[in-house]
Amino acid sequence: MIRLDDVTKIFPGQKTPAVKNLNMEIPEGCVCALIGPSGCGKTTTLKMINRLYEPTGGTIYINGQDVSKMDPIELRLGIGYVIQEIGLFPHLTVEDNVATVPREKKWPKDTIRQNTEEMLRLVGLEPKEFKKRYPSALSGGQRQRVGVARALAADPPILLMDEPFGAVDPITRTRLQNEFLRIQEQMQKTIAFVTHDIDEAIKMADNIAVMQEGSLVQYATPGELLSQPVDEFVAKLVGSDRSIKRLHLIRCREILKKPAGFLRAGTPLEEVRKEIENSKIRIVLIVDGDNMPQGIISAGDLEQRTGRVAGDILREIPDYITGDATLRDAFSMMLEYGQSHVVVTDKNDGCQGYITLGDLLEVMKDDDAF
Repeated sequence: MIRLDDVTKIFPGQKTPAVKNLNMEIPEGCVCALIGPSGCGKTTTLKMINRLYEPTGGTIYINGQDVSKMDPIELRLGIGYVIQEIGLFPHLTVEDNVATVPREKKWPKDTIRQNTEEMLRLVGLEPKEFKKRYPSALSGGQRQRVGVARALAADPPILLMDEPFGAVDPITRTRLQNEFLRIQEQMQKTIAFVTHDIDEAIKMADNIAVMQEGSLVQYATPGELLSQPVDEFVAKLVGSDRSIKRLHLIRCREILKKPAGFLRAGTPLEEVRKEIENSKIRIVLIVDGDNMPQGIISAGDLEQRTGRVAGDILREIPDYITGDATLRDAFSMMLEYGQSHVVVTDKNDGCQGYITLGDLLEVMKDDDAF
């Protein structure tokens, strides 16, 4: 879908190229992460794809067409663009921000309204609650979601993303990443994604382009990059904790354990005790009538607390993770809460099962899992 042939960029007054003889191809429907130190040419490359910068030399193709021969406005209207600063128009409502490109394309008003609401739902924002708000009334994570919705609103085949999750807190960032991975599974866009975070690149990308001083050092899949760094620079970038980083290559849904059944708050404690005795991790999950997690009970809870039914002694689950998240996310949550397990839910927070620390250790020892 996107191909760069010997692309070079030298800015006026500069002798050293910002990008030098870059050759790279991003297949249709794939996510390519561009990573490297500041000033290595990542953002410059991104801006040349949609002609915010014009290459000094070489050619960029989209679907086999030389972008230099395309009208730049038409080119940009066909490419979604998401940046770290988000760039929402402060004087426009969320609804109007998302509708920016469809309006420029002169879509019918009813189509724009329906599409805007669909995009907001896609990124996890309920239209009735959010569409009439202004950006100043949103959190950083919510503004970032609106930015993604706006980029997707006209259904562009290509997305360019420049550190889109870099300006939010770590917990929100993880959730936005997982939400975006879920969206990408549905929409299969072709994406060039700039990041400074190797963990994010490994988690989000199908291919990773490592850049240094304007040149491409290595172009590989995340698995190849972790197992076969081409030189010392790439090896240092990847880091020494490669076995932990490899946990980003597997989704929680792939290894979660599904109990034979979940218990309810009204379950007698004798039945709870039997279930715990049959559980490898000595806990049971308590859910409500909609399968939403209500809490957990461990063997220790049975000894320390009194009551007649599960609801009397259950402990609240501090947090849970979706099946779309990676095993690295699950590991981080275990460390954060000092637990040896995490509860896994679907996108609607319905309980699916659990993953234990032992499960992660088994995966890390098994090279075939990757």
